[in-house]
Amino acid sequence: MINQIEIKILPEDLENQAKIESIVISKVKVSKDRIKSIKLVRRSIDARGQGVKFVLRYDVFIDEFPQEEEPVSNKWHSIESKKHALIIGAGPAGYFAALELIELGIKPIVLDRGKDVQARRRDLRAIQQMHIVNPDSNYCFGEGGAGTYSDGKLYTRSLKRGNYLKVLKILVEHGADSEILIDAHPHIGSNKLPNIVTAIRETIEKSGGEVHFGTKIEDFIIENKTIKGAIANNGKIYHADSIILATGHSARDIYHLLHKKGITIEAKDFAIGVRIEHPQSLIDEIQYGQKQRHENLPASSYRLACQINNKGVFSFCMCPGGLIVPAATSPGELVVNGMSLSRRDSPFSNSGFVTAVDHKDYYIKDQKNIFAGLDFQEKLEQKFFNFGDGSQKAPAQKMTDFVNKKISSNLNSTSYIPGIYSAPLHDLLPIHIYDRLAGAMIEFKKKLKGYYTEEANLIGLESRTSSPIRIPRNEDTFMHEEISGLFPCGEGAGYAGGILSAAMDGQNVAKKLYKYYQ
Repeated sequence: MINQIEIKILPEDLENQAKIESIVISKVKVSKDRIKSIKLVRRSIDARGQGVKFVLRYDVFIDEFPQEEEPVSNKWHSIESKKHALIIGAGPAGYFAALELIELGIKPIVLDRGKDVQARRRDLRAIQQMHIVNPDSNYCFGEGGAGTYSDGKLYTRSLKRGNYLKVLKILVEHGADSEILIDAHPHIGSNKLPNIVTAIRETIEKSGGEVHFGTKIEDFIIENKTIKGAIANNGKIYHADSIILATGHSARDIYHLLHKKGITIEAKDFAIGVRIEHPQSLIDEIQYGQKQRHENLPASSYRLACQINNKGVFSFCMCPGGLIVPAATSPGELVVNGMSLSRRDSPFSNSGFVTAVDHKDYYIKDQKNIFAGLDFQEKLEQKFFNFGDGSQKAPAQKMTDFVNKKISSNLNSTSYIPGIYSAPLHDLLPIHIYDRLAGAMIEFKKKLKGYYTEEANLIGLESRTSSPIRIPRNEDTFMHEEISGLFPCGEGAGYAGGILSAAMDGQNVAKKLYKYYQ
């Protein structure tokens, strides 16, 4: 018999296992000799009311021992079948699709325009320190995709999306801390993700799969509305009866290629805004009600949302104890994003602060122009870049000055390595975007006391929350409605939003591809 017990303890008692065990046993109300095992299955934080507490949920095994779970890796064997599939994109969707295909006996051939994680680091250093953007290797493109350098948040818990626990177990088996299996808001950290991503690639290759970097797709081979392969930038032709297209939300050239080939794509809503950066100590004090955060408590986070002028405004990709990084994918554009390391020990917290945008925000007459949103996004990124000195230094403004439409005479310290400079973000943003963001800041001032402060910087532009384009697919087969064998997948196709959801989408698409081959 298994009893599930939930207890609350103070932060200072988190490592007092004897005390915790005593509390759990007292709640079970059976003799101690009948308890064979006590297993922690869930950990969260309750900061409501007086005093912060950890909420711990345990499975208590009475008169029986827990069964050992089979590692997911036991399901990966060397592929003997001649059947194979192309996967374009080595991000979470692509790599987890590859692992699922191996389990199903199909050989994955993964193609990525970028570099492996080790070689990719040089290009990240170049954009941070020398302001040089490599359009094929940056914070969005390369092994692991944008997820490798975006904190590694694993917050999705929707069973409708797929088997999230399987994804977490795979990550643990490749080097992630096992605590991600129990934390309510787990994360890995951008310092640990590169090694995990490398280990996943090694699993794919040891099982007979292939991974090719520096391979940018320039054309698709289509015969009788059926996919037959793809042509890479080196002129090499990759023949295949199916393609999983998992290129991420910033692969604009892929959308244009699909349109050129007459393959249907759709415009969709996305979001535009800024990154907001507070001192982490301020957010801790607001959330925990403590001047000094206890050492057992993690850097605190927040989540905010409201409606302004009938449009959503919300925090996005909140990175406690994090850093702001340059996320441009082409020279001549300025994009920022957030990340944090595993310890989340930066003195800053940052979050996307964005508003939903649709065709009404672009002021277009022709709503059939599927690239209107993408063009709006791209031109705004170029506008922010051109306002500066031609580098990756970012325009910034104090939060209070932004609301009051006042240029900041000085700025707060920042984690953004390329640097920031004072600029009128209230003028750089379209007026209707500004109005919604400024209105939301006043609303959030009421919800989170101390959040609205001159100690916070706004840094722009946050524009890659998702893609303005969706690649439609059949709800039952996950295949493109018009092209047999083409499986749109992940964030770039419009069916995921984060590492965990992208990984699960990759798994689900792989299963549908297997059925297609059957």
